Amino acid sequence: MATGETTAPGNTETEEQAQLAQTAGSRSIVVDPDLEFIRALSRSGGESLKKCFQCGTCSASCPLSPDQNPFPRKEMAWASWGLKDRLMTDPDVWLCHHCNDCSTNCPRSGQPGDVLAAVRQQSVHHYAFPRFFARWVSKPAFLPVLLAIPAVLLGLAIRFREPIGNALGFTQPAGEEIIFSFMPSLPHWLINSFFGFFVSLAIIMAVIGLVRFTRGLNGSSVWGEDPQPVKGVFSSIGSVLLKIVVHDRFTSCETDHSRSISHFFVLFGFLALSLVGFWVITGPSNPLIRSDFVYPFSFWSPWKLLANIGGLAVLTGCLLMIWERLYFGHLAGTSRYFDWSLVWSLFLVVVTGFAAELLHYLRMVPHRHVIYFIHLVFVFALLIYLPYSKLSHLLYRTTAMVLAERFGRKAGEGS
Repeated sequence: MATGETTAPGNTETEEQAQLAQTAGSRSIVVDPDLEFIRALSRSGGESLKKCFQCGTCSASCPLSPDQNPFPRKEMAWASWGLKDRLMTDPDVWLCHHCNDCSTNCPRSGQPGDVLAAVRQQSVHHYAFPRFFARWVSKPAFLPVLLAIPAVLLGLAIRFREPIGNALGFTQPAGEEIIFSFMPSLPHWLINSFFGFFVSLAIIMAVIGLVRFTRGLNGSSVWGEDPQPVKGVFSSIGSVLLKIVVHDRFTSCETDHSRSISHFFVLFGFLALSLVGFWVITGPSNPLIRSDFVYPFSFWSPWKLLANIGGLAVLTGCLLMIWERLYFGHLAGTSRYFDWSLVWSLFLVVVTGFAAELLHYLRMVPHRHVIYFIHLVFVFALLIYLPYSKLSHLLYRTTAMVLAERFGRKAGEGS
């Protein structure tokens, strides 16, 4: 078979197959369509992939696409032919930030941005460990189960807090008369132990998925023949973190430029809350805390102020995202349950957190205990299901961007 030819079932050569071979870098491939994968993409929002006729307008209009083997043209071809293995190892899927410049310029009203978003969702399913959790998180039918799991676990922690405390060597707090805890039956040490254990499990699961993901991307054909690094690992990480901080990928988009604002609020608000959470968890053993650690913080504590500012930032970003999706869906792209579940999870975490804080200051019992318990359920769901939800983009996209930086694959350049 000559180089550049494509063999489909039945050995029938067509113009579309020849174009596919060209997008694959003029390399000989055998097309063995994964029909179930095509159906999965359609269910995830990629139903427009069959509209593509490989004109290349999407790649030409994308400000993030490299000159060599640009995206999303080749991804549209691979998706329409069900080439799952190629797409699962394609870093370009993650270099796309779904700005929808490609979709708004498509002459056939296709949605390349939505197709690549569907591929990313399938990629999370492919690399997640265990995979059934990723399937659960992406289907609304499993939402009651996913919320019941943390509720039951927290209930068991409350029920057995005394034997757990004795086993871990913790003493009970002095009482609510001295320090008004959010929920006396869930003391600080128990919450730390509870979330510390399950977050550690989530981190292990996320690392397993990232190792799989990195191995897959290292073998991608988009790097070219015998790829050689052009930057070191740490310098690549530093460059990518700087790009994330300044949001330069989002700001280079033209169609939905405003998305950078909502993402900016959510990112930095989430980082502020994470910093405060880390400070609270490490409080009793943190060498930077020289005085007695007292939690909950007072309202004027710098950490409480940072947490409230971070919460307001996340709330603002979520409201902007909801507004964009409801009223500017033609620019933001099609939003599926996979997208909405993350937005509403962040929204409910912040709203229940502020409600718990307000009721705590008002000393309303048992209302403050109930809302605090609900708040912890949503926090658990957000953190523990991170490796399987859209929030996992933080991990997968950052890894793909680091590899692209290391091998010199970026806009205006080739590998």
